[in-house]
Amino acid sequence: MPKSRIRKKADFTPPPAKQATNIKLTNRSWVAPVMLAFFLIGLAWIVVFYVTDGDLPIDALGNWNIVVGFGFIAGGFGVSTQWK
Repeated sequence: MPKSRIRKKADFTPPPAKQATNIKLTNRSWVAPVMLAFFLIGLAWIVVFYVTDGDLPIDALGNWNIVVGFGFIAGGFGVSTQWK
């Protein structure tokens, strides 16, 4: 039986090295204080509303004061998405 011809494989050439890309990091030192401030303002708003039996912080809003307090807390969560 005749021998099959041996094919020479091409030498391995590694892919070209990737150059490092510069990642521009911005200064985000403001995120944590603003986030905590929103959380604390929202919590304080709701606590003051309950402690004063609805007279404070804004009497005209009535039970919507709870929504305002949770709005501040939601704002804190929104700001927290910028934290790296």
